[in-house]
Amino acid sequence: YYPGMALYDTDYWTWTQKQAEALRRRSGNELDWELLAQELDLLGRSEERELKSRFVILLAHLLKWMFQPERRSRSWRNTIDSQRDEIAEHFARNPGLKGLEPEIFESAYRQARRDASSETDMDVGVFPEEAPFTPDQTKDPNWMPAD
Repeated sequence: YYPGMALYDTDYWTWTQKQAEALRRRSGNELDWELLAQELDLLGRSEERELKSRFVILLAHLLKWMFQPERRSRSWRNTIDSQRDEIAEHFARNPGLKGLEPEIFESAYRQARRDASSETDMDVGVFPEEAPFTPDQTKDPNWMPAD
């Protein structure tokens, strides 16, 4: 614990503004180096979480589309299209995440499988343990799971 942490712990917004101003002035002696490094790491991780969240929503809807064809709706299709657009934009803004896509996709699928089970009242065992489609198929705006 050190003096700079007090402001970080009690008034995070003010701490961020003071750090940003010190960066702009290139005043290295005013920078809270350790906390800035932690915050930057957290910012990067939030981008990973955002991508995973988008994949979870998309994958759950693709599973529902695949396993409940009688319940397909314009709303489901809109959600699928929207999430595909958001994922494409996210990769465009964060191309460095491409290398993490396989593990993010796999983790997202596990959660999407549970979500699809909960949302459909179907046993989780109905849904394959491994994703029945690839990340590229999932993101492809012209692809939908077969009936």
